[in-house]
Amino acid sequence: MAMAVVCLVWGNFDPGQPVPKDFPYRVVFAYAAAVFMLISGAALAWRRTAMSGAVALSAYFLFVVVVLMNGRSVLAHYTEFGSYSGTAEQLAIAAGAWIVFARNARLDAQTAARFVRVGQVVFGICAILFGGAHFAYMNLTAPLVPAWLPPGQTFWAYATGVAQIAAGLAIVTGGWARLAAVLLTVMYVSFTVLVHVPTLLADSSKFFNWTENALNLALIGVAWVVADSLAWSKQGRP
Repeated sequence: MAMAVVCLVWGNFDPGQPVPKDFPYRVVFAYAAAVFMLISGAALAWRRTAMSGAVALSAYFLFVVVVLMNGRSVLAHYTEFGSYSGTAEQLAIAAGAWIVFARNARLDAQTAARFVRVGQVVFGICAILFGGAHFAYMNLTAPLVPAWLPPGQTFWAYATGVAQIAAGLAIVTGGWARLAAVLLTVMYVSFTVLVHVPTLLADSSKFFNWTENALNLALIGVAWVVADSLAWSKQGRP
């Protein structure tokens, strides 16, 4: 919903949803996509509509955003790690929505558990790519860390990269998976407090600063959904 509001205010697509500048009626489709995300996101807040909202969001982010929008970008820049990690950010949202769907759909317990596990593994792979991006783009990552934070910007850029890779591996393999997802949620919250909000306060006129805050908020929610689903899985529930 935060992503949708930002896009509505600017009349533009989120940077993670690349649409060519010369695409016919681009602004109209940007507003339509934002309204769709807003309504679908709001639907998650009510149990009666949660499944419908989850289906809509997972389908939109998987087929429209990941396949149609980012697929073209990945093919054009297949040698660049950023094209994969950027796509993973959108795929992670699809994975979170998929888990919400599996938890709310009228499925038998075994099928629901399998669907949830698919979402968990996909998110784990995305987390590995997020961590890898810290190493691939250290020159861009390190400056985002507050300069006052000891022992240094480079240290925390590497540390958070390793943490995301380790958490992703734990979620994929199932070893200490819930602890990893919980800690990943906490880390994304710290990104909001230490990186994204200060960046926004420093320059609130940039569309990118708003979208980065909204995206990180979405990833906090996804990581939380994964952690919650792992708690249920541990209890033998879907």
